Amino acid sequence: MSQDTELQRKKTSWLVAKLGALVVAMFAFGWAMIPLYDLICEVTGLGGRTGDQYTYDPAQMQPDTSRLVRVSFLANTNAGMTWEFKADRNSVRVHPGEVREVNFIVRNTSDRPMVGQAIPSLIPGNAVNFFHKTECFCFEYQLLEPGESMEMPLRFVVDPDLPPNVDAVTLSYALFDITDMALR
Repeated sequence: MSQDTELQRKKTSWLVAKLGALVVAMFAFGWAMIPLYDLICEVTGLGGRTGDQYTYDPAQMQPDTSRLVRVSFLANTNAGMTWEFKADRNSVRVHPGEVREVNFIVRNTSDRPMVGQAIPSLIPGNAVNFFHKTECFCFEYQLLEPGESMEMPLRFVVDPDLPPNVDAVTLSYALFDITDMALR
């Protein structure tokens, strides 16, 4: 075997080893994505993670009338969604522990039936575990016929245990077209 052939064999072996390591690293990264995503959502409030997963009883909550928290609402559509989407008000001021309701209005401006899904996120991140949606249009798909409009309720409670330095939260919804997935 010539020296050039031996050198080529070593380079090939080294390349195969590097590619094998890359495949293992990519697999590990893919496997870790779900827990990492869940952790990021829990910490930041992105992806709709709010305090809904925690057990609480709104009937047992006593409103904290000594403070007010401003809750602002943002409604956005993603690039493929042609609907009009907005909250019936930009913000409300609530006493923690008080149940409040806000309506979101949606209208299908297309010429075909469409299904939408709203994905919420909440900021600041340290308020995530203290914001409870008791009724939300984001829990279900929304089917609208061409030109159809709908009022969609959001009922929520800001937990009285909200950290005292938090006096404002913003609840944002991104509305996505999921027609192809939902109507299969």
